[in-house]
Amino acid sequence: MAAARKTLVTGLVTFVLGLALRLFGSDEHVLVFTPSKLGVVLMVVGGLEAGYGLYRSLRGDDAARG
Repeated sequence: MAAARKTLVTGLVTFVLGLALRLFGSDEHVLVFTPSKLGVVLMVVGGLEAGYGLYRSLRGDDAARG
């Protein structure tokens, strides 16, 4: 699998995990953090990573790097 596609898939998986924490973790409280707030952070990071993977795949960086 190309590096840009791996980045895109990883970003989407991170976004989905964050969404699941945001939706289903609001009633839970762990010692240090709240799962719903961590879910929002994971959604932002996953969205940025997926966007970067999409950018790299559209730009064609994998073909140039080998």
